[in-house]
Formats: sequence, C-alpha cells, structure tokens
Amino acid sequence: MTGRGILLTANLPQLQNLIKRDPDAYKEEFLQQWNHYNSIREIFQINPDDQAQHFRELVAFISQVAQCYPQETAEFPSQLSTLLLESHGSLTPDTRKALVQNLVMLRNKDVITSIQLLKSLFPLLPRTTSPSLRQVIRKTILSDIRTANLRTKNHKLNRAVQAMLFGMVERGMDAEVLGDKGKLRAAAGPSGERTTNGDDAMWAVIMTKELWKKGIWTDAKSVAIVALGCFHPAMKVQTASIHFFLGSDDDQEDSDDEGEADVDIKALHHRREINKKTRSGDKKLRKQLKSAKKKKSKDDIVTPNFPALQLLNDPQTFGEKLFDNLSRYDKRFSLDHKILMMQLLSRVIGAHKLCVLGFYSYIVKYLTYHQLRIPAILVALAQAVHDLTPPDALTPIVRKLAQEFVHPGVGSEIIAAGINAIREVCRRQPWAMEEDLLGDLVEYRKSRDKAVTAAARGILQLYREVNPSMLKRRERGKEASMGLSEGRQPLPYGHSEVAAVDIAGLALLEDHLKKLREEDTGQADASEGEDDEAAWEGWDIETDSESDSESEGWINVESDRDDLELSDSEDETPAKKSEPTEAECQQNQTRVSTLATSKILTPADFALLNDLRIQAAAKAVDAGGGSRAKRKLVALEANKKAAEADSSTNAFITESDILGPRKKAKADYAERLASIEKGREGREKYASFKGKKKKATPSSSTNREKARNKPVMMILSSKAVRGKKKASLRDKQQKLRAHIERAKKAYH
Repeated sequence: MTGRGILLTANLPQLQNLIKRDPDAYKEEFLQQWNHYNSIREIFQINPDDQAQHFRELVAFISQVAQCYPQETAEFPSQLSTLLLESHGSLTPDTRKALVQNLVMLRNKDVITSIQLLKSLFPLLPRTTSPSLRQVIRKTILSDIRTANLRTKNHKLNRAVQAMLFGMVERGMDAEVLGDKGKLRAAAGPSGERTTNGDDAMWAVIMTKELWKKGIWTDAKSVAIVALGCFHPAMKVQTASIHFFLGSDDDQEDSDDEGEADVDIKALHHRREINKKTRSGDKKLRKQLKSAKKKKSKDDIVTPNFPALQLLNDPQTFGEKLFDNLSRYDKRFSLDHKILMMQLLSRVIGAHKLCVLGFYSYIVKYLTYHQLRIPAILVALAQAVHDLTPPDALTPIVRKLAQEFVHPGVGSEIIAAGINAIREVCRRQPWAMEEDLLGDLVEYRKSRDKAVTAAARGILQLYREVNPSMLKRRERGKEASMGLSEGRQPLPYGHSEVAAVDIAGLALLEDHLKKLREEDTGQADASEGEDDEAAWEGWDIETDSESDSESEGWINVESDRDDLELSDSEDETPAKKSEPTEAECQQNQTRVSTLATSKILTPADFALLNDLRIQAAAKAVDAGGGSRAKRKLVALEANKKAAEADSSTNAFITESDILGPRKKAKADYAERLASIEKGREGREKYASFKGKKKKATPSSSTNREKARNKPVMMILSSKAVRGKKKASLRDKQQKLRAHIERAKKAYH
C-alpha cells in the first residue's frame, strides 16, 4: 500500500486515470494531493515564481477529477478565480493561461455554471496585456453565450451578463470628459483614458457588438448597453458605440482577429517570387488574395444599423442628451468626432421623427463651402429633417445653403452640392422653401454643367409633385397644371384632410377572422384572448430565430397566393374564402369595424390586412369598378412593394446623393503607377518595340524616321524651316532648278 502511494504520487496522470475509473478506491490518494495543493498554493501566493510548474500540474490534476469529489473541491473554482483577479499582475503568462484553461475545463464538466465562469473572465479582458490570452478569453465568452442560447434564449444568463456589462460601462461615467483635442487632453497625457476606466467600458461595448453581430442578442437591453456607451467620458468608448448605430466598424479592436492587419498584396507576390515554388504555396497565396479581396469589398459596404435604432428606449431623451453633449463639449471634440455625433443624432431624429430644434441652429455655423468634410455635414442635416419638423426652423437653413453654395462665385461642384442638399431637405419638408428662392434655383437647369443641371431639374421635379403652386406657370408641367385646375392643393403644415376614425380595410380583416373561426371551430363567438396571446408568442418566436435574415428583427411576409394562410392571431389551418361581390366590397369599405376596440392587432394581422385590401381592390377592378378602382389597386401594390423593400432603411442618404453626378476624377499617384504597371505586362525590360527590335539587323532609327513623328510646331520653329522663309528669290530659283535636274536624272 505504501509503495502504491509513492508510485501514484510521482505520476499524477496515472492517478488521474485511476480516480476517474473508481473515485472511492482512490479517495485517500486524492486527499493527499489536495492537501499538497493547499500548501503549495499558500507558498505560491507569497512567491509566485517558486514551484510554478508544480503548482500548474496540481491545478490541472484537480480540475480533471473535481467532478468526482464535489464536496472536497467546492472552494477550488473560487480559489482559481480569486488568484486570477487579485494576483493577475504578479503571475507569469504560462500560469495565467493555465488557470484560465482550467476554469474553462471546470465549466465544460459542469462543475461551475456559465455565470460563475463569465464573472471571472470579463474582468480579465481589460487587465491582461497578452494578445493571445485576450483572444482566448474573448472566444471563450462568445462561444459560451452562443451555446447557452443555441436552441432557446437563456434569459437568466443573458440578464446576468447584461447586468455585468452595464456595470462595466457605468463604472467610469462620473469622470470628466477630456475630449480628443485641446489643453485638457494634452495635460492628461497618454494615460488620460485610463483614469476614466475606459478599458472596462470599451470591452463591454465590444462584446455587446459581437453578440449583436452574430445574432445571439437582438433585444433592447443589448442596445441600451451600447446607447449608454455613447455618453461615456472616454472618447474611444464613444466612438465604438456610435459606430455600432451607424453600421460601420472603424475601430480595429472590434474585428474578430485583433492582430489582423491589412494584407499587403504586393508583399505577398514578392515573397512568392523569392521563396521556393510549391503547390501548397500557390494554394496559400490564392487563398490570401481571395480573403483580402473579400475583406476589401466588405469594408466598402456600410449599411446603417436600423433595427438597433428602432430598439432605442426613449429616443427623445437619447437625442436630447446626445445633442447636449455635442453642444457642451464642442471645443473639446475634434471635427471627425463631432461629425460622428451629428450623423447618429440625425439618424435618430429621422427614424423616430423627434423634435430637437437646437440641432438645426447648431449646424448652421458649419454650412460653408470651404468647411472640411462638408458633404458629410450636409448628409447629417438632410437626415435630421422629417415631415413633422417645423418649417420655421428650416427656412433659415435653406436660405443659408443658397447664400453659401449657390452663387456664381463658386465652382460648379459646389453649386450642385448646395442644390442637392436643399432638395433633400425640401423632400422631407416641402414648406421650408420660399417661392422666390425656388424660382432662382430652378433657373440653374439652363447651366452648362451636367451636375448643376441635374440638381436643378431634380428640385423642379420635386415641387411639380409636392407643391406645383410655388412654381411659375410655364414650369409646372402638364400633370401639375391639370391638378391645380381641378382644385388639388397640398394641405399646409400641420393640417390633415379628415380625422382618423378607423383603420382602412379593418372590416375585411374582421370578416376573414370570423370565417376562419366558423370553419375551424364552428363557433362565431369564440374567445379571442387566447388567440391574441398565441399571436404575439408566435411573432416573438419568429423574431428570435437564429437565421441571418431574421437576426435583424424584421420579418418578410409574403402572401402572393390566392389562398391566404397567414394569421398569427388564429389557428393556422388554411381556409378558402368566398368571392366577395362588388356590393360587399363597397359595404366593407364604408362600415366602421369594432375589431380594434376588442383585440390588439399583431404585426402579422397588419400584413394580412394589406393583402386583403389588395385582393378586394382586384375584385372591384374585375367587377368593372372603373379607373378609380384601378388607381387604388396600383397604389396599394406600390405601398406593398415599398414596404417589402424596407423603405425605412433606404431613407438614409449618402454623400454621393449630395455631390450628384461628377466628372471622372483625376488619377492619383497610386492609380497612375498601377496603369503603368499594367501597360508593362508582357514587355521585355520595359523597352519599346520600335527601332532595332523589329529589324533584321540591330540598328537605331535614322533622323529622317525620327523627324516623321516630330510635332508640327517643333518643325516650324526649326532652323531649316526658318531658313527657307528668309531665303531670297534667287536662292529659291537655284534650289528649284537643282531639284528639277535631279528629278530628270532619276528617271533616265
């Protein structure tokens, strides 16, 4: 027995294997190693460099067999976590990595829960300085949360992790905003960000963005974490949070591979030339070039994160607080950061139709044609306008744009950008335009520059559609003039035609649901409370799916078939509908339904409602409804196509919309070199194909051959030509006689 104990003590892997087979028989040997671990741990806490290798072996051994002795090793995970968090700086890299790996092993063996593991790993992200260890921790956190939410949402884990991330962001919110320029930033020095606990908040934002991008978290709480980061005193946290809502990832730390830099294609080709040629090398080179090309094309496409903007809690307060930070710390922020905040604020205002009137007066000072990055500022201005914006707040802006950008003292590109910016503002709020100013802008359609002409025609076409009465009679066009003669006038700002008393087509939905209930259950007066609950539950399940197309929180409802089967508020048994007559369609349009007062309509119900309206309009057209019924059908189909195309996402404009069509820009140095290199392909030593290369015997070209390609102005200024002009009449006669004599001799 004594010999066996000595043998097993010296061979931990063998003892580990035996314990897993029969834990009770080798409990005494395990307790001996456990006591040895406790003594070594106390020594290790005093001097981490002493017996570090033996300590790592004991930790790995206990982690492997911890599930066999849960009572004896109950404190083991907390000891590892405490050692990592409290003595992180004094541990060697190998020891830190070993402790993290053993904690992950304990989680895989279900010795500790996911929450206990994440509480130990999250604080390590900002503390560790090892890129490899940070990458391991990051991938472990993402994979653990993804696995927990694989089949169904693990709300308990998600709430705990989100609360932890909230705490990491809130930890430094009370610090002073230093900004990214000025005296305060210079006085803070390179460690200025450290004083605001920016690292904790930065990693909280990064992990939230990763979980959102992978479709694991798509709820409002994850959006609230990043929204809180938009007001953090650390500039890097603000920038990362704003980029999340704008849909761009400019910060390098947000990529999957932290150490991944831009691929140098020229260096890859050069390395391939000097290294040994192998098939595996060629395959590796093609793979790297393909990934570099794919990464470049992916970076060029930037789409706004519209679902995240829609999930903002209290967007009015968010917009007001963002504008307050923008105006209060205006002199502490650089221009690039201020433009980022303008873009986010404008998109929030446009998406939720907010009223932040101070933003329009703030942005006026940047509306000059010589302002840096003026196209981005004009885009932010246009996106911040919507149909509920008061025209009085926009009229000074439109006048300022016309005075600064649209006059003969600037270039054609500036005039085109100014007219396009005015058009985008007036497209969202037509009443911001003045009649005299509109007449002056429309006159620019006679310009010789293509971009200016297109911009002026664009604003002319816009007002032909929205308010032709502001145009001159000869500029209104045929359709607009006919509409004015018939008395069709746009309503002033704040007015509506009739008060809303019902939802259009709601009676059709009520009859359809009633028929479904009669056919499925035979009871027309069935209870609707359970159906409503089932409708919302089904809709939530749809939105929580893991597919990439539905991870954004939107559902494409397609119902082009004649037999409608889509309704989350009823049973999903398909049912055929009887053909409604023209009289029934007319009665359904005039009848006021009470369905909205007794039932909460789901998004699927509204989608079904639109399909029923289209079908009813098509039946009315077939029954001889006339041109009015045809126009109604066309309008309903157009609205459906616009909804399927997600017009809200396309409402965001780009800088190219402001600049308009432009001439081909002059090639820069890199493009010219690329063109030269392309022309040299297949040529020897970059030399010309003319002269001695094409001749049988190598020789240079003669002066007569060179003279054929000389420019005519160069020949006219030569000595020979100037001498002929100054020659006397006698010299000219002698030369002509000599020429005739030579010609006669040549023919004999």
